Amino acid sequence: MPTDGVVTRFAPSPTGSMHIGGVYIAMLAKDLARNSGGTYFVRIEDTDQERKVEGSLQQFAKTFAYFDIEPDVGVDSDVWGPYVQSERAEIYLAHVKHLVTTGRAYPCFCTKEELDKKSQAQSEAKIDIGYYGAWATCRHRTVADTLRRIEQGQPYVIRFKAYPSHDQVVFDDMIRGRVSTKDNFNDVVILKSSASSLPLPTYHLAHAADDHLMRVSLVLRSDEWLSSAPLHLQLFDALGYQRIPYAHISPLMKNDGSSRRKLSKRKDPEASVSYYMEQGYPRQAVCIYLRGIANSRLQDLDYAASMNSKILLDGISKSGALLDMKKLDDIGANFVATLTAAEIRLAVRAWASEYDRPLFDLLEYQAAYAERCIDTDRFSGGRVRKDLKRWSEFRAVYGYFFESLFQPAEAEDGERLGQFTAASRIDLLNAFLSSYSSPPDNEAWMACIADIAAGAGFARTNKDYKAEPSRYRGSLTDAIQILRIVVTGRSATPSLFEIMKVVNQDVLCARVRSYVLSISQS
Repeated sequence: MPTDGVVTRFAPSPTGSMHIGGVYIAMLAKDLARNSGGTYFVRIEDTDQERKVEGSLQQFAKTFAYFDIEPDVGVDSDVWGPYVQSERAEIYLAHVKHLVTTGRAYPCFCTKEELDKKSQAQSEAKIDIGYYGAWATCRHRTVADTLRRIEQGQPYVIRFKAYPSHDQVVFDDMIRGRVSTKDNFNDVVILKSSASSLPLPTYHLAHAADDHLMRVSLVLRSDEWLSSAPLHLQLFDALGYQRIPYAHISPLMKNDGSSRRKLSKRKDPEASVSYYMEQGYPRQAVCIYLRGIANSRLQDLDYAASMNSKILLDGISKSGALLDMKKLDDIGANFVATLTAAEIRLAVRAWASEYDRPLFDLLEYQAAYAERCIDTDRFSGGRVRKDLKRWSEFRAVYGYFFESLFQPAEAEDGERLGQFTAASRIDLLNAFLSSYSSPPDNEAWMACIADIAAGAGFARTNKDYKAEPSRYRGSLTDAIQILRIVVTGRSATPSLFEIMKVVNQDVLCARVRSYVLSISQS
C-alpha cells in the first residue's frame, strides 16, 4: 500500500438512505488519507439511474456533516470533477471507444429473451460460464455484420472482451492479504443500451476510469465487490492503467440469537444512518465506537484521543466487526458525562430543532433552568451520573423537571404505588401538602419528611419499621418512594431532596393534589 499522500474516495450510490456500513468505510478512508498527508474525496456513483432515489444527495450531505466524514474535495469541487458520474458520460465513452478500437470490447445485440434462454440452458446443463466462449454470440460477429446491425438501428450494449490468462488469479488485498480466486471469464456489459440519448457505463468501467483519472491510490470498498476484483484488474490492464490496490471490508455484523448475521436495512433500524440522527446519538460517540470496532480498540473513550489515533488496515476484522448497540449506548453515556450542562443543553437543542420542536422551544426559552436541571445531583461521591446516552432520551431522563414534559407514573412505577393502600397514600400526601416547607439542606429535609411520614402512620426511621413492621403502614423509605413516584412519575431518580430544591414548590404541590384527587375518585 502506498504510504505517502494516500488518495482515497468514498463513492456512495444515491439509491436511498445510507447504510451505517457506508459511514464505517468512509471513516476508514478519511482516516487513512488524513494520517498520510493525502486526500479523501466523495464521488457520487449514479450511473444506475433507474434505482436513483430523489433526495438521496441531500441526505448524503447531512450524513457527511453528522458523522464527520465530509470530504476534502467533493461533489461541488472542480479540482478533478465533476464528481457525479452521470455528468462524466463523455469521459466514459472515450474509454469505451479505446477498448473497442483495441479489440478489448465489442457491441452485443442480444435481446433480453435471448439472454434468458442462454441462462436457462446453462442452468439446465449445471454450468456457470456466463457470456463467454460459445455462449458469447456477438463476440464472434464480423465487423461487417456488426456495422450492418448498427446501421439498421438495432439497439446494443458494449461488452468487455475478457482474456483470462489462467483459471485462477492471485492478487494482494490490503486487508485480506494474498487472495487466490477464479479469474474472470465473463464478457460483462460496460456500456448500457445505445437506445439511450447518452448511454452510461456500468460500475465496472466507470470506477476504473475515475479512480485512475482522479489519482486514487487505495480503494476501500465492501467485500461484495471482492468477486469482481479479477474483472476490474483485467479492465485496468486493458486500459493501460496501473492497478490500484484494493481493500475489501467485510460487512458490519449483528448477533442474532446464538449466531451472527449481516446488519440489514430491511431487518434492523440501526443499519440506516437516519436511525442514529433521529435517535440523537452523539456524533462523537458514534465516531469513537466505529473507530474502536475497526481495530478492536474500544477502551479509549476520549473523542480527541480517538480521532487522533491511527486506524491500521491489517487490524481490521476479516470476518466483519460486530455492531453492539448496548456498547454504543455505554459509550454515549460516557461521552455525555464529559460535557457541561450548557454543552448538553445546546446539543439536545440542536437535535430537537429538527426532531422535537416543542423540546427545542423549551430549551431555548428556559435555558438557565434547563441547565440547572441537568446539573441536579449530577456529581455525587466523586462520580458523574451517566443516565443520558442520546439526545432523544432527554424527555425521559429530565422531563419531570418541566410541567410541559411531566408524565404521571405508569405501568411498573404505578404498580409500586399500588403496594400501599389508597388511604395510606392519601394520608401521607395530605400530610405533605399541609407540612412541607422546602427545608434548606438534606438533613433538615430528611427530618421534615420523617415528621410527615410519622404523622401518616409510617415509621419515622427504617430502624423503627424493622423492629415492629406490623405497627406501621410502611417504612420511611416507603414514604419517600411514594413521594418520589408521585412528584416525578418515576421510581428511580437522583436525590429527591435535590429535585425538590429545583422544582417550584407550587408545582410539586399541584402534582400531589392531582394524584390525591385521582385516587380519591377511583
